[in-house]
Amino acid sequence: MVIQTCRRPCQPTTPAAKQAIHRPFHLRLLPAAGVNPNQERRTRQDYSCLVFLPPLAENYVFLYLAQMTKIKLLLLTLLAGCAAGSNEKKEETPKAQPAKTEQTSYSPDFYKAYDLYQKNHDSAFYYFNQVVNQSKDSQEIATAYNFMGLIQRRAGDYTGGEESLLGSIKHLNKNKPTDHYSLFSVYTTLGNIYIDLKNYEAALSYYDSALRFSNRKDMLPYSLNGKAVAYQKKHQYEEAIKIYDSIIHLSAHNKKEYARILSNRAMAKWLQNPAYNPLPELWTAMHLRAGENDNWGLNASYAHLCDYYANSRPDSALVYARKMYEVAKQNNSPDDQMEALLKLIKLETAKRSVNWVDIYQRINDSVQSARNTAKNQFALIRYESEKNKAEKLVLEKDVAESKFQIIRQRTAFYSIVVLLIVSAIAGISYYHRRKRRMEEERKNAVREAELKLSRKVHDVVANSLYAIMSKIEYDPEYNIEQLLDQLEILYEKSRDISYEIPNKPVDGFQQTVTNLLTSFANPETKVVVVGNSNELWSRVSAQAKTELEHILQELMVNMKKHSGAKNVVIKFEQQENQAVILYQDDGVGLGPDFRQGNGLTNTGNRINAIGGHIIFDRHSPHGLKLIITFPIAHST
Repeated sequence: MVIQTCRRPCQPTTPAAKQAIHRPFHLRLLPAAGVNPNQERRTRQDYSCLVFLPPLAENYVFLYLAQMTKIKLLLLTLLAGCAAGSNEKKEETPKAQPAKTEQTSYSPDFYKAYDLYQKNHDSAFYYFNQVVNQSKDSQEIATAYNFMGLIQRRAGDYTGGEESLLGSIKHLNKNKPTDHYSLFSVYTTLGNIYIDLKNYEAALSYYDSALRFSNRKDMLPYSLNGKAVAYQKKHQYEEAIKIYDSIIHLSAHNKKEYARILSNRAMAKWLQNPAYNPLPELWTAMHLRAGENDNWGLNASYAHLCDYYANSRPDSALVYARKMYEVAKQNNSPDDQMEALLKLIKLETAKRSVNWVDIYQRINDSVQSARNTAKNQFALIRYESEKNKAEKLVLEKDVAESKFQIIRQRTAFYSIVVLLIVSAIAGISYYHRRKRRMEEERKNAVREAELKLSRKVHDVVANSLYAIMSKIEYDPEYNIEQLLDQLEILYEKSRDISYEIPNKPVDGFQQTVTNLLTSFANPETKVVVVGNSNELWSRVSAQAKTELEHILQELMVNMKKHSGAKNVVIKFEQQENQAVILYQDDGVGLGPDFRQGNGLTNTGNRINAIGGHIIFDRHSPHGLKLIITFPIAHST
């Protein structure tokens, strides 16, 4: 396709096109190869640029047929982030649709995660992680890992994203042609991650790995374009230009991809030779993107034009920097906003740049905070999942050993029965019944011990660790000495659990409760404690105090993790021979889809253990409200 100026002016037809046209420069698309240029009338089909397919961008879906032993599955895989490094900007992410046919059957958690993918990344990550830990289908696991990697990359958790993508590779077979699309997608995304990390050698290695599995021409531009960007970042412009030249014709049917490669190539040529004029190609790319309403692409075009004009025409560079900032805000891209702000700070006068500096600092602080929070959240989700998985494996092992022991005992028993059946029918019958009863009691004792230990690990280790993480996150004055003290306490509690040492009676329990509850307060969440008196706790048994400490800790952890509350009130009362704890927050509440998880189940068991009750107010219009009651001793 050839681009040249038009003799008569054209009128932009879309808002984006109107915004992009900054000077009397208009485009006309000349006929594709094989079309007679002298033909006076040509149809729409004569223009190669008008016949295009939807672009493959970050998280676009490839469908392919996998051969199984008895059935064929139509599998889902992602071409993840293939355009992310191509413009040195993140591309618009079109919504992909997982294929579902009569032969395709993914788990409910997978489809739930996918539905949440465009809405709530934290929840989507949780359910994809559930798929990873519970599914038996290697393709489903690989796809879930791929989505997790995409989510983590978008949140700035590059290390975690790489870990998830490598997990996807472990569940794919490099010798299986039907897995090659998935492998191409994963390796391309890994290359894009290392572009983000500015490790261009590693990025090139991953792009080369992706190309090993690209057995279709329409796949080549995505990894090759990323590879060219890596060379361009390394100032190896000749290598980058060779790649751009080799793939630009492959994208002629796709305006977005063609514009991206055209713009990148023009910049590479200019960077290699400052005397080269990239403007015709840069303007062409910009107008194509405007016509396609490609705001992500326009962001890159404005950045390129700003860089080109920065030294020769600072006023024009300033115009494009402002355009870039505005479209970055429309795209809700903090990284692009910060890049545009840096350009504005450099180009504006000292007086005007002060305001841009303030905006840049606010966005930067917000991005860093969000990324740290996301990393912690992803790590916590995986920690909880791995912990539950380990506990399940231990329980399954114990049950298997118990069953094996029972089989051995039954074998011996039946041998004795055969030998003594004539003379000892009555005795053997009695022995048989007694043996079964003792075995059942033993299994019940084992189950109770396991459940008690599981609750201790959850309440003491997991919740205490989460409280420490919260203090570190929200308390800027939380110094290393405080951290070491908290970790030492956590270590002692963990050691007590390992040796099954009972918890020692706690002196000053009123202060212990106050410290526990207020430790969850931070600048975003206010915690108010009412009625917590020594008089009340003086009538409560040591066992009840221990259980109540864990119960309150579990409630506060759930509040912190799920409610989003800004205000929390915990009120303690004594009504005759009953102690009453009223909890209320202004968070999201239970919601219509409330399900009781492991934490609340443990809480209920603990309350039952001390003869108490918990009541959830499901009709509360604002936040969560619950009441805990338990008996206390009579006054002496």
